[in-house]
Amino acid sequence: MGERNENAERFANLCAINELVIGDTIFPHKRIHKATWISPDHTTENQIDDICITKNFRRSMEDVRTNIGADIASNHHLVVTKMELKLKKHWTTRQATLQRFNTAFLRDTDKLNEFQKTFNNRFQDLQDLVKKEKKNYYEGKLERNQ
Repeated sequence: MGERNENAERFANLCAINELVIGDTIFPHKRIHKATWISPDHTTENQIDDICITKNFRRSMEDVRTNIGADIASNHHLVVTKMELKLKKHWTTRQATLQRFNTAFLRDTDKLNEFQKTFNNRFQDLQDLVKKEKKNYYEGKLERNQ
């Protein structure tokens, strides 16, 4: 927008050291969309509010501009960025996603019966708990209605 002062130089150096990109300076816009502060007499315009982002996410930023009409109770204009986050798909190996069960031993009737007993015993406690809770629920409902 104009001349850089000492603070602007320090800010640019800080961004360079920390590998940050100043988003306001990347995109070409009219002067009105760059000014973040305008003096009360409308003679001086400054770009003193910035949006910084790491270099890794630089390509996610699509646009940065000043929103003049935003009512933010300040003499600064709102700086808005438009971003599109590009998420990477999490790839898994096929072996980890498929879990195969050895069902060949179930052909033996003794092992099949043993498996069925074990299976039924494991879930009997759960079934009893469900029945008990159902009974308590309906008894409580009857007491409230009386």
